Amino acid sequence: MPPIRVLVVDDSVVIRKILCAALETDSAIEIAGTAPDGRIALAKITQVNPDLITLDIEMPGMNGLETLVEIRKAYPKLPVIMFSTLTERGAAATLDALSLGASDYATKPSGTGSKEGTARQIRTELIPKIKALCAERPAVVPQALRMERPTIPVRPAASSEQRIEIVAIGTSTGGPNALAEVLPAIPGNLSVPVVIVQHMPPLFTRLLAERLAKMAKLKVREGEAGKTLEAGCAWIAPGDYHMVVERTGLSVRLVMNQNQPENSCRPAVDVLFRSVARTYGASALGVVLTGMGSDGVIGSRYIREAGGQVLVQDEASSVVWGMPGQVVEAGQADGVYPLGAIGVEITRRVQQSAGTRGGGWRVESGPAVAGSIE
Repeated sequence: MPPIRVLVVDDSVVIRKILCAALETDSAIEIAGTAPDGRIALAKITQVNPDLITLDIEMPGMNGLETLVEIRKAYPKLPVIMFSTLTERGAAATLDALSLGASDYATKPSGTGSKEGTARQIRTELIPKIKALCAERPAVVPQALRMERPTIPVRPAASSEQRIEIVAIGTSTGGPNALAEVLPAIPGNLSVPVVIVQHMPPLFTRLLAERLAKMAKLKVREGEAGKTLEAGCAWIAPGDYHMVVERTGLSVRLVMNQNQPENSCRPAVDVLFRSVARTYGASALGVVLTGMGSDGVIGSRYIREAGGQVLVQDEASSVVWGMPGQVVEAGQADGVYPLGAIGVEITRRVQQSAGTRGGGWRVESGPAVAGSIE
């Protein structure tokens, strides 16, 4: 397999050198070229034909966001990873970039104390993302799990007749845009709370919650320790904290901790999903959206073993089909849906479970497109 050709775009000579040196330590990656600004980068794309671009956000002249817009006009499918600072301004610009079509982002190292520390952090964060975005991904979804039409439900297992009392969502790479499509499709009067893990650092999660709150009918907030879960509200786990749910008397509250990362993540989907399975049992609905890695596989197993249900995003609509794909491969998915159908399907399952209370599911009229997944 030929190496992944990367075009590095950054106005800092020092950063360009560190980036190139760090990436070239992996034999699967080759530096196709470098550029100090957006205009030169646009010219170089046709010259070096990269497989992926790393793009600095703050550059003189044509900045990263302006460059990204032009890249997307000419190369809508070319993977672009934004390189941003871990500041409020950098976080806001990164979310802007993701909404404009950036594939992912990496934060510039700070406080590492040495060039080697900086290079090590770049290798740890950036190389896996480059490989994930450029990987060949064979389709492995069993035909019986593919949901082409959101109005036709899959026939559930017996345990899924239990009333749904919570929706737990886990996502990573591509997640902000996925959430921006899923949450607005859910009505504000949803009868259950929603809890979410999006792999992001501090600052980013707060700004993401604020942006999603403007789009969604649900009340979207960054999670806070001690908050009581309420119907029609969605909480996003804060960066660098695991978020779990715990029952106290008749209410369920959010609890935060800084225990060890799981799957190299904090917050981690597995941590949230385990607590949801423990607290809600068969009344939990888990959803795994686009993302790199395997976070959420173990948590999905906990939810299903407790009698709950798990839905995942399909490969075609995922930026990276790592997390949802691994849930499918592990046999822990009750259905695979295109992104545009997931918000509708969440709503349908919650509303229908509230109406049946174990009395059986009513199948919508129309041809069946999925078989039993028992």
